[in-house]
Amino acid sequence: MNGEPAAGAATLERRPAEPSAAPAAPPALEPAPEPARLAEALLDAGRGGKRFRPRLVRAVHELLGGTAAEAAVQVGEAVELLHTAFVVHDDVIDGDDVRRGRASTSGAFRHDAARAGASPEAAATYALAGAVLTGDLALAGAVRAMATVPAGAATVRRLLDLLDHAIRVSAAGELADVRHSLGLEDPTLAEVLAVAEHKTAVYSFQLPMQAGAVLAGAPVEVVDGLGEVGRRLGTAFQLRDDLLGVFGDPRETGKSDLGDLREGKRTPLVVHARTTATWPEVQPHLGDPGLSPADAVRVRAALEAGGSRAFVTDLAAAHVDAALVCAAGLAVPPELVGWLGELAARISTDPAVRPDRSDA
Repeated sequence: MNGEPAAGAATLERRPAEPSAAPAAPPALEPAPEPARLAEALLDAGRGGKRFRPRLVRAVHELLGGTAAEAAVQVGEAVELLHTAFVVHDDVIDGDDVRRGRASTSGAFRHDAARAGASPEAAATYALAGAVLTGDLALAGAVRAMATVPAGAATVRRLLDLLDHAIRVSAAGELADVRHSLGLEDPTLAEVLAVAEHKTAVYSFQLPMQAGAVLAGAPVEVVDGLGEVGRRLGTAFQLRDDLLGVFGDPRETGKSDLGDLREGKRTPLVVHARTTATWPEVQPHLGDPGLSPADAVRVRAALEAGGSRAFVTDLAAAHVDAALVCAAGLAVPPELVGWLGELAARISTDPAVRPDRSDA
């Protein structure tokens, strides 16, 4: 052996490789329907409503002398997307298949599955998944819209802080509301008022008003003051909405006057009624899904006789008055104070003002 290759080795090395068969091309895949279906659901969830929150952003911004009109529009869209996310998730939590007189997001997905032949159980799972994911997309869209507002970095950071606060507080308020419905304990008036503030006032009033002020370059004390005004007005709105849910005319309010009673919602109206002599006439009917209109008439009469309706009316008025006192003490243009007064008057009298999660 002298280190040379063995006979035949070179021949083997020079032998061309056997040609291999080309791999078969994978079959063409049909476009997945889910992205388009979710996009359609998101678009549909945002339809309707009165777009009250974007108007709050723009009004405060303009009345404070702001000049960032394009940014104000985008911030308004961010707040409206947040509202859409909360509405879609709220319907999942409440098990509502109807929203604004038509199928809710979860109801639409349930209908799709049932029409395709799915069992009721499978359709329920699909409805849950479709609605949760649609709400998630709306929430992500709200954050992205706020993060890309055409404004300076410091302004965008303040806007994101406001958005983050509203999301956290609203989520906690929603969970507290569900906890109260467990029936494990009777919530106090302070607890149900906190739910009204956290679920509605913070994101529907406080957030858009403060965001408009931030865009206008308002000082911190004005932004904070408008936050207090928004908190008070939003709480007053929710208190009055609770009254309309029991005593309102559905033809004017756009909502049933039996739903809250049938669901047994723990509103300030109900919490106060629990302390009155007429409670035994109210309690048996709360949470009764078969509550008849005749029984509802008797419940309303008991709520009036016991003073619960007057109590909540006075409480809402006290929140409005506190909001106006706060507004009058702010170093803002008189036009803004006047506009806040008009808004307060509408909240107190107009059943069509509905910037809440049951927005008609």
